[in-house]
Amino acid sequence: MSAAPLKVLVVDDEPPIRKLLRMGLGTQGYEVLEAPNGKAALKLVEQKPDLIILDLGLPDIEGHDLLGMIRGRDERVPIVVLSSRGDEAGKVLALDLGADDYITKPFGMNELLARIRMALRHQLQVHGERPIFRTGELSVDLVRRIVKVGDREVKLSPKEYDLLRILVQHAGKVLTHKFLIAELWDETVDAQYLRVYVGQIRKKIEADPERPQYILTETGIGYRLRAPD
Repeated sequence: MSAAPLKVLVVDDEPPIRKLLRMGLGTQGYEVLEAPNGKAALKLVEQKPDLIILDLGLPDIEGHDLLGMIRGRDERVPIVVLSSRGDEAGKVLALDLGADDYITKPFGMNELLARIRMALRHQLQVHGERPIFRTGELSVDLVRRIVKVGDREVKLSPKEYDLLRILVQHAGKVLTHKFLIAELWDETVDAQYLRVYVGQIRKKIEADPERPQYILTETGIGYRLRAPD
């Protein structure tokens, strides 16, 4: 099982456009959520998508108003506006309201995919994260969710990836068992669960899991990921 796919919310009232995006994004490994109107979009925002593609010409809520409402609920999520309106004033307003990018219909799928990757990288950089983390032979691409040791790609389960990502975000710092458990599970679970997942990741990324070089144990406290190069 590979890491959980990035979740993209597509907000567009045209079924053919939603189908095109669902197919195009699906082939790239994205999980696609679809909303035909603003009301449905606001409900799906609660599922914490990793990125939103937003059409401004919706039947129920004016596009710029919806953009402002979404940005008010989630400051971090990258938003790529897709619009048949090419007027400069509308584009400037969308960017001022917090859109990360603006693409005019008709559009090319390759260009859209490139803009999506750029928006995801920018979001990581704005919040102090490196798009690609490296320490020794270990690299973690936080945009594509690809983990490698040297040239070998490592397949992690969604929970294993979530744990590794938290360690990456705090690389070089000691994270307590309590902190990691609270980040990974909705309820209080035994620290043994954490030890099992750390052990599974070590088997996949460490040359010798019994003498780890990357995920280090701080006895009685928690774990620390080796600092970036």
